Amino acid sequence: MTIETAAQLRSIVDRAIDEVQITDMHTHIYDAGFGDLLLWGIDELLVYHYLVAETFRYIDMPYETFWAMSKREQADLIWKTLFLDNTPYSEACRGVLTVLHHLDLDVSTRDLDAYRRFFAGMERAEYLDLVFKTAHVKDVVMTNDPFDDLERPVWEQGGSRDPRFKAALRIDPLLNGWEDNWPRLRDFGYAVTAELSDATLAEVRRFLTDWVQRMGALYMAVSLPPSFAFPEASARGTLINECILPVCAELNIPFAMMIGVKKLVNPDLRLAGDSVGPSNVEAVEYLCANFPRNKFMVTMLDRVNQHELCIVARKFRNLLLFGCWWFLNNPVFIDEMTRMRMETLGVSFIPQHSDARVLDQLIYKWAHSREIIGDVLYEKYLDIANTGWQVTEDEVRRDVENLFGGYFWSFLEKKLP
Repeated sequence: MTIETAAQLRSIVDRAIDEVQITDMHTHIYDAGFGDLLLWGIDELLVYHYLVAETFRYIDMPYETFWAMSKREQADLIWKTLFLDNTPYSEACRGVLTVLHHLDLDVSTRDLDAYRRFFAGMERAEYLDLVFKTAHVKDVVMTNDPFDDLERPVWEQGGSRDPRFKAALRIDPLLNGWEDNWPRLRDFGYAVTAELSDATLAEVRRFLTDWVQRMGALYMAVSLPPSFAFPEASARGTLINECILPVCAELNIPFAMMIGVKKLVNPDLRLAGDSVGPSNVEAVEYLCANFPRNKFMVTMLDRVNQHELCIVARKFRNLLLFGCWWFLNNPVFIDEMTRMRMETLGVSFIPQHSDARVLDQLIYKWAHSREIIGDVLYEKYLDIANTGWQVTEDEVRRDVENLFGGYFWSFLEKKLP
């Protein structure tokens, strides 16, 4: 079917965006089998670290007083401070309201107790289904850390998993804290020492292979500081070169790097205390050029890196850009970055991932992002229509499917020569 008018095009793009079922390729949520690691409900939404940091912009309370409160008390304070005493302008505040609205709860009442009663009446499995349906999400990729003492036993015990939840092997403790964490590898049954000898490196490779296979991990992932460089004469550099890259190449899985976080610039804020800094894109360029049999997935946290990163992705087919990570998950940046990437890379990138830590966040993060991505896509179709080129409805649906997960899955399956 040829699209003849702008109004018809708008309708077709909107319908394709509304009907697509999303693969959320990076989250911090868990399936129900992980018990209390799965966070959900209004209090968890309110004590999300974005809102904690924002609350301290307004209150004079000592940090230790806040952390001594119960979760419900913290949520009460955040609700009063950000939603009642002030207008909830921020994207994180708006997100809470979007969740309530999409669950058919009346935000005009501002009745926190009523919202709590709604969630209290939900069974966890029932609510999982409701969120996935409401968010139009078909599957998600978790963040899975074998060094986490709460998570590791769930994997070791085996058992069935919810097939909507895929795994990714998170290796931050290994790469960013070898000196502190190598004894834990030894406790897990791997014959390692502090010295990165050939024998130790072989055991690290065995550890990585074991856990990728145990989890069925789709990729390995690490969060890196702005100072990350490669190659570098460090434990991290050696482990990447001698362990991460060869195992990923052998198993044909990507190495995902999330670069640019400055950890705990304000430790009193705990999880909310991290910040951002510009990173060295040349490290990514070097990896892509010198390890052509490896696949890399990269997102960077600072806005200033985005253009250079786009150009590097244009040069290397083994690099997949993904998402508007963390502090870039604001409409102004999602719009800008999606336009820049589309104008540079076509649809050979993943415009967004939710990075959700609370199940309910799937609803708002995808509701907001779908709207922005749909607007950009529509305007790009108009641009090429002005040349006389006409797209069909099938082509629109193909492009939308690729942007919301299809290209991710094809990248995973890609075998590089």
